[in-house]
Amino acid sequence: MKPKLVISTGAGMSAESGIATFRDAGGLWDQYPVMDVASADGFARNPALVHQFYNKRRHELVAARPNKGHLGLVDLERDYDVYIITQNVDNLHERAGSSHVLHLHGELMKVRALDNPDLIYELTPDNLDTTPDTTIDGHRVRPHIVFFQEAVPNIEPAIELVEQADIFVVIGTSLNVYPAAGLLQYVRPGVPVYYIDPRPAPVPPRVHLIRTGAGEGVGQLKNLLSESRGQQNI
Repeated sequence: MKPKLVISTGAGMSAESGIATFRDAGGLWDQYPVMDVASADGFARNPALVHQFYNKRRHELVAARPNKGHLGLVDLERDYDVYIITQNVDNLHERAGSSHVLHLHGELMKVRALDNPDLIYELTPDNLDTTPDTTIDGHRVRPHIVFFQEAVPNIEPAIELVEQADIFVVIGTSLNVYPAAGLLQYVRPGVPVYYIDPRPAPVPPRVHLIRTGAGEGVGQLKNLLSESRGQQNI
């Protein structure tokens, strides 16, 4: 049986693909008032602005490509049972070929019915734009995004994955956004933990830091895991 490798990814995972981060200097929250475009109150006040914001994000995403980090995580599936928990709303993990991806904050290429959150529709690259008047199957829709002020429906499945992990990895996140930042506390004692980020947040001493971007960091991670497997087989 392959060891279960659980990986939590944030905005830094997709930065090398040209996807704008949110909290870094020059990021999206420097350009847009966050509570206007990414909160439940903001959507209620001005849904047209929110639709416009996510339309633009979709066009940027369609032009982007998975980077070396995304592809490296797919390679790890040869030796590990890999599960990715991502805060990112892009689909770059899926496009790279990852088999198991759990989205905490929603999915940019999907919308859902305003009157029934269980009705979720996938958009296509030639049909990216929505407005408050857009209807699908007779339902007005909203971005399939977890806005600020809304619950995170997938946090419980994410916690269960982390509790089962034989190896846990964090990539490209400031560890400032909860509840995702709290996943680290659910790692079982003794389980190896790696954290890839050029500017990592403070973490417990048990965490192995890889101070670089996602692409190079995943390469280093693969080498470290290979060395560890080799030592265990001696």
